[in-house]
Amino acid sequence: MSITLTPPAAARVKSHLQSRGGGLRGLRLSVKNSGCSGLAYHLDYAREAGDADRVFESRGVQVIVAAADLEFIDGTEIDYIEDGLSAAFHFKNPNVTEQCGCGESFTVN
Repeated sequence: MSITLTPPAAARVKSHLQSRGGGLRGLRLSVKNSGCSGLAYHLDYAREAGDADRVFESRGVQVIVAAADLEFIDGTEIDYIEDGLSAAFHFKNPNVTEQCGCGESFTVN
């Protein structure tokens, strides 16, 4: 079981964590019911990890995931891509079986 970050994603998260100041532990990755395909990724900053969380270390960043969400996103690699004036996190999730046309939501078996 793992969640990993590419070097650009890790650099971006580290930069955000530094700019937001102390008290933050890492990045929280979760899934929410959303979109036309059923699930959507949600990123937030984490102050702490709870008893029901799994903590992964990737390139010097702690990634915190609720154990209940892990079945949908285990093995996911988070990338950060800058393209001209746009920049966004992208998810390479081996569990995805379908994705909506806009890429905002996904389905797993």
